[in-house]
Amino acid sequence: MSPTLHIIAPAGETARFVVGQDPEGRWVAVEIHGRAGGLFRSREAAVDYAVGETDHRPDAVSLSAERIELRL
Repeated sequence: MSPTLHIIAPAGETARFVVGQDPEGRWVAVEIHGRAGGLFRSREAAVDYAVGETDHRPDAVSLSAERIELRL
């Protein structure tokens, strides 16, 4: 299983995620305010996590062409 950090967003705020690779090439999903995220074995796993965390909202997950990092 991939390690994940999960913090519940305050009421009224909707989660949005960015999925991409970190500088080492690992797949990352990061909530844009840093409230949740994780490292994943594949792009598909990262996207599945992000989609699930955003209640399957089509506008809530974007793929990044730039390298991104998960900061704890």
